[in-house]
Amino acid sequence: MLDNILSGILSLSGTFFTILTLIAIYWLTKSVLDRQAKGKADWGIIRTIVLFSIALIGIIAIILSLPMSESLRSQITSLIGIVISAVLALSSATFIGNGLAGVMLRTINSFKPGDFISVNDHFGRITERGLFHTEIQTETRDLTTLPNLYLATNPVKVTRLSGTFIKGVCSLGYDVNRQKVEKALLDAAERAGLKDAFVRITELGDFSIVYTIAGLEENVKTILSSQSRLNAMMLDALHDADIEIVSPNFMNQRAVGDTVFIPAKPKRHEEVEQTDAPEDKIFDKAEEAQVIEEHKNSLAEVEAQIKQCNEDLKNATEEAEKEALTKQLERYTEIKEKLTEEIDTELTELDAKK
Repeated sequence: MLDNILSGILSLSGTFFTILTLIAIYWLTKSVLDRQAKGKADWGIIRTIVLFSIALIGIIAIILSLPMSESLRSQITSLIGIVISAVLALSSATFIGNGLAGVMLRTINSFKPGDFISVNDHFGRITERGLFHTEIQTETRDLTTLPNLYLATNPVKVTRLSGTFIKGVCSLGYDVNRQKVEKALLDAAERAGLKDAFVRITELGDFSIVYTIAGLEENVKTILSSQSRLNAMMLDALHDADIEIVSPNFMNQRAVGDTVFIPAKPKRHEEVEQTDAPEDKIFDKAEEAQVIEEHKNSLAEVEAQIKQCNEDLKNATEEAEKEALTKQLERYTEIKEKLTEEIDTELTELDAKK
């Protein structure tokens, strides 16, 4: 009986050794990757793939190290190979496609965290760019995950940071003078704080003329507020010009006499002004993602400066020059450590907003 127990323990000793070795390799690799990932959000996907690969190989190694006959081991090996092949065959098309699309998008680099993008019916600010997906924050503050393959196969409109044209549309009857309407709409764009405004007549309908007013908004972070402000100013400017904004169908179907459908202006103390920009509440995660991206760019510049200082220090011959470069290197190193800590803290806070 005791001999059977001892022989069983000895037969499993190889399995125990394999388990301990794999655990040590897993935790050692994890600690190295965590240290390398300091201040680098892009390392998350690499860390996940490496650790998953080690865990998968470890499970297979443990199974094969169990005491069993050669025929049974051969059958299990064949079964594992079939299962892995089936999984890869079923998922590789989408998985690899999204990965390659992610690499392509990174190479093109047409957008980054914090940018406004529009693709088909999706509009929002980018909060995260991964190898397989891109996350955006929509106008309702919700988070939408888009596969990179979807972005690579559909037209993506990126709002330029230097400014974008905001437009407003209204339709007015043929009885209203065109020059009067255009003047009022240009006045509305000026009140809304837009630059380089222009008016276009986009359609001559059966009952009305469709006018489009557009102007340059240089602060793209307030794009939603700018659109709302332009529409509000269009109402005010048209009413101030004694232009009624009512459907021509309504006017033709009802006898309204001399009634003018222009609301009276409220008294000054009754006016309600919105002081807080809605974008500050809607795109909070996207704003933090943009700050992190800017800090990452600053970190890359500091690392380049540190590398240059080290090269200059090797080539320096005079003591005064070496001392100055050493102090400069210490200062850059302190900045790097500070930026790394800030990025890690910001990434933790950003993950908490999932």
